[in-house]
Amino acid sequence: MNFPKLAAALFAAAILVASPAWAGPGHDHGDAAPAAVGQALPRFSAVSETFELVGVLSGKQITLYLDRFADNSPVRGAQIELEIGAATFKATKLGDDEYEVVLPEAPQPGVLAVIATVTAGNEADLLAGELDIHEETHADEAAHTHSWTEYAGWALSGIAALGLLFWGGRRLIHARSVRTGAAA
Repeated sequence: MNFPKLAAALFAAAILVASPAWAGPGHDHGDAAPAAVGQALPRFSAVSETFELVGVLSGKQITLYLDRFADNSPVRGAQIELEIGAATFKATKLGDDEYEVVLPEAPQPGVLAVIATVTAGNEADLLAGELDIHEETHADEAAHTHSWTEYAGWALSGIAALGLLFWGGRRLIHARSVRTGAAA
């Protein structure tokens, strides 16, 4: 057996013996977009032919962003009233493009209907949306760990590949010594 054939045979044997590296859950690195880091705050949106309203809940504070539907320009100087459940809250102006509503207490998890009455100049509109609040997920989720069987499989594959290389090397040395001895 000559060296190129032996090398090819050893390489094929090492590939066959080695366990394949399959991607585990969450490790496929496909076409999916990267996940956002951190917790997203609950929010709602309400749209009409005139206005777009987005509300972001942080604790018991709701920050509101009001834009015109046609060109997405911010609406300044508007009057906004939110009806959440049976309670009505008047929004206060917060900066140039934001409004704020402070609730008496943070809402409980679940889906809340939100109805907004918006008045800006001569325009008035009624917008409806839903605020979906989920239980907070635990940030201390266990990190991905490999089981001992994965490590054992890789170790055994490595030992088998080394054994094949050692065996092939010994056969190669023996074949050369036999050829050298025959020529003398």
